[in-house]
Amino acid sequence: MAQSGPAEDRLAVVVRLIASNMVAEVCSIYLLQPDNQLELFATEGLRQEAVHHTFLDLGEGLVGTVADTARPLAMSHAQSHPAFAYRPETGEDPYLSFLGVPLLRGGRVLGVLAVQNVTTRSYKLEEIEALETVAMVLSEMVASGELVNLAALHQAEMVADRAMHHHGVAISEGIALGHAVLHQPRFHVTRIIAEDTGEELDRIENAVVRLRASIDELLSGSTFSSAGEHRDILETYRMFANDRGWLARLREAIESGLTAEAAVERVQNETRARLMRQTDPYLRERLHDLDDLANRLLSHLAGVPLTAAGEDLPDDAIVIARNMGPAELLDYDSGKLRGLVLEEGSSTAHVSIVARALGIPMIGRVPGITDFLVPGDAVIADGDTGDVYALPSPEIVEAYSEKAKFRARRQAQFRKLHGKPAVTRDGENVSLTINAGLMVDLPHLHEAGADGIGLFRTELQFLIASAMPRLSEQRALYTQVLDAADNKPVTFRTLDVGGDKVLPYLAHGKEENPALGWRAIRIALDRPGLLRYQVRALLQAAAGRNLRLMFPMVAEVAEFQKARGLLDKEIARLRKLDQPGPASIEVGSMLEVPSLAWQLDALLPLVDFISIGSNDLLQFFFASDRGNTRVGDRYDLLSPAVLSFLKHVVAQCEAHNVPVSLCGEMAGRPLEAMALVGLGFRTLSIPPAAVGPVKTMILGLDAAKLEAFLAERLSLPDRSLRPQLLAYAHENKIPL
Repeated sequence: MAQSGPAEDRLAVVVRLIASNMVAEVCSIYLLQPDNQLELFATEGLRQEAVHHTFLDLGEGLVGTVADTARPLAMSHAQSHPAFAYRPETGEDPYLSFLGVPLLRGGRVLGVLAVQNVTTRSYKLEEIEALETVAMVLSEMVASGELVNLAALHQAEMVADRAMHHHGVAISEGIALGHAVLHQPRFHVTRIIAEDTGEELDRIENAVVRLRASIDELLSGSTFSSAGEHRDILETYRMFANDRGWLARLREAIESGLTAEAAVERVQNETRARLMRQTDPYLRERLHDLDDLANRLLSHLAGVPLTAAGEDLPDDAIVIARNMGPAELLDYDSGKLRGLVLEEGSSTAHVSIVARALGIPMIGRVPGITDFLVPGDAVIADGDTGDVYALPSPEIVEAYSEKAKFRARRQAQFRKLHGKPAVTRDGENVSLTINAGLMVDLPHLHEAGADGIGLFRTELQFLIASAMPRLSEQRALYTQVLDAADNKPVTFRTLDVGGDKVLPYLAHGKEENPALGWRAIRIALDRPGLLRYQVRALLQAAAGRNLRLMFPMVAEVAEFQKARGLLDKEIARLRKLDQPGPASIEVGSMLEVPSLAWQLDALLPLVDFISIGSNDLLQFFFASDRGNTRVGDRYDLLSPAVLSFLKHVVAQCEAHNVPVSLCGEMAGRPLEAMALVGLGFRTLSIPPAAVGPVKTMILGLDAAKLEAFLAERLSLPDRSLRPQLLAYAHENKIPL
């Protein structure tokens, strides 16, 4: 098979060799075509004129049965099988016994390798395994694309499965046309035959030990310490990784002459082929778990990373994943990243926030998408509607190309508003600032025509670092941010880690519920050196300029006072050392914990501003974990309960003459932003891409009229005011 020459000539040699070595009168290779028919491609023993003229449907005849079930079939008397089909052009009349094995790659059937004998013959297990090993090698030859158009075959499979069009939840708007990159790539084994079986057995044993240890480590870490779907997934992995039957099948495959990698691929191909034919959704879901587990084991065997972030990406990469954290997304080259599609995910998860900050179209909750795509597949991801098209037809590509052009024209219209203030029709000025966290975000400040940075997430620098950033590194970043802002205000949020933002170099014990646990200001007050170090960098970076900073996750006034005390110590240190400091300092508190809303009379005299972080606030408000796909979007942010709560905070801040802003993701959607303006908010911090749409909405809005409309409805028992607000916008011709 390694010899040069046309692939079909090599197949002819292969069938002769197999027939000779298996002591069989016939050896034939059938390959699956895009029309789901098996075509005879090579034979030794059958009539040569039947090659390329004999076809079988899936499930037709013994060869079709092997392809349909993706399992070996051995018959000592072939004609007694109910699926037997006679093809006179092949001249197969004299042959009684039959052995066929599927050609599998990635769980997909590419064809069938079959041998036949004149006499009745009971094929031994070793003979079946030997033929399966040859089939694995043949699959790699077929996968080269010389014999079959794999792209057309893959598309035909997807059409048959009705899997070309998927629908999920739109998370970050935009249109992405590109090619699929699997976040956790599937490994393709190239070394199949073992040179030393004993060595391969040792390799698989050691790799399984490392795999089990890595899963145990993940389960004991803080990220997965609480109950929930992520932990359930890993518990399933641990159960499979400790399954004796699985390990026994791996050993048997190696003992048949395969390398450790080839054994993993064979066992998983067989499992995958069986489970893909199941109609039970639970069993099909277990397939994904087993795929992921096999991939992890291959990663340990090969000693390569689990994600594609470090690979050579296409220029139009659309990353496909089950789920991922914000730091994993930041590992990708943003210049090549066009879109993100997840099987899980919610609009308020931190990876979603980062995607919006980077302006990357993102779709979540697309069931089974990692099973349907292979690397390099053409993909369209519509972040506006939640639609995903795999291997789209030319008509769909053309339609989306037009949609992308329309979006570009719309963005051009937004750019015309670049220097225009966001002022309502009745003269209310609304300051639109952006959310940022990395240097790559800063060009958006001026491109979008924003009034400043309302939230700079300092933790992103920590999340992408392999070790705690040094004082000089922190100072350099904050200096660059202030320089890039060019005198526009920047509000720095001090380190907000914990929950789903875990620093690998910060010791963090197991917690039952990390979202409600040791995080943000709680870590800062328990590790005061961490906060003082960061504040010191901020003070030095802001020398001669205005510094605005705020503390996250404050639950009581005493926490703010303690954090402010640490800041004051650093200011005193700066003066004692006679070092230049900020020209002015404004210190605020984030309102994310509902308890703080009932302490505003005590808090507001102590702060220069309040910033409402609606993402965390609303998950605590509804007791609804934003990372849980079952409940993350269960409640509507435009409910009377939420809106009346926010109105209460605005009224309190106005009474104390303290500026209040909202920096959650809800402010980036025109309808939600409209409601916030109606509640009295005059400063919003939003993703850069949202500045144009939100400004357009504000320019068409009468704030006083909307405020009166809302006031009459805040006490309603309705689940949501969304339908009424949409109707209001339509009636008043407010562009959304």
